[in-house]
Amino acid sequence: MCRVAAWIGAPVPLEEVVITPTHSLLTQSQDATEAKLAVNGDGFGIAWYMPEETRPGLFRDVMPAWSDGNLPSLCRMIRSPLFLAHVRASTGAETTRANCHPFGWRNWAFMHNGQLGAFDRVRRQLEATLPDEIYLMRRGTTDSELLFLLLIAAGLDGDPVRAISKTLHQISTLRQRGDPPDRITLVLSDGKAIYALRHASDDLCPTLYHRKMPNGIVIASEPLEADEPGWTAFDKDVVWKVTADRVADIGLRDMNDAA
Repeated sequence: MCRVAAWIGAPVPLEEVVITPTHSLLTQSQDATEAKLAVNGDGFGIAWYMPEETRPGLFRDVMPAWSDGNLPSLCRMIRSPLFLAHVRASTGAETTRANCHPFGWRNWAFMHNGQLGAFDRVRRQLEATLPDEIYLMRRGTTDSELLFLLLIAAGLDGDPVRAISKTLHQISTLRQRGDPPDRITLVLSDGKAIYALRHASDDLCPTLYHRKMPNGIVIASEPLEADEPGWTAFDKDVVWKVTADRVADIGLRDMNDAA
C-alpha cells in the first residue's frame, strides 16, 4: 500500500510535511508502520497549488523518494497553501512515471492508497464505460488512474460527493464472490479544498488521519510525529471536505441511489 500526505492552510514549505517531521512522508517511504508493506519505493510525486494559478504543479518520478537528491531542495524552496504528496508501493503495475501519483486534470489533483481487488478481471469493463475523450486521457496502467478517470466521467467537477458515490457503486456491482477485497482511500483537491474518503469492501480501510495546526490542517496516512496528540482518523464511508480551518462530513449518498 502507498502512503499519502496533504496540507491546506497558510503557505508553508513542502518540507514541513514531506521531509522534516520525525515520521514524515519521506520516512514513511522506508519505514511505514501502519501499512502491509513498510517500504514504498516504487516512485513518488507531489502536486501543489499557488494563489495565482488554478492548475496544480506536478512533479513525479520513478525513483524511490529517499534516493532523489532533488526532493529535499524542492520541498524546501516550494511554499504552497495546498499540496498533496504520495509515495508509491505498486500493487502490480509497472514502475513508470505515468503510474506515479498524484494525477492531474484541469484544476484537480488526485492520489490513491489501496487497490481494486479484482482489477485484472474488471479493468476492461470499467474502461469501456469511459467516454472516448476521457479514455484517451489514460496514460498509465494502474487502477488508481482509472479510478480518477471514472470520477471525472461521473461528474467530479460538478458534484464530488455524487461522483464518488456513483463510482463506488459502479465498482461494487462488478464484484463476485471470492474476489479479493476492494480497499480505497482517496485524497483529491480542486485547488480550494481537499476531499478524502476511506472505503473497503471488507471494512479494512487503509489508514488516513488529520490534525488541526495553528495555521492549517495536515492529512497523512500515518501521524507525522510519534506520540503527537491531536491526530484523528477519518471515519470510513464518508466524504470529508477539508478546508484551512475545518474538517466537515459532507456525506456519501447511498450508492444504489447514485447509479
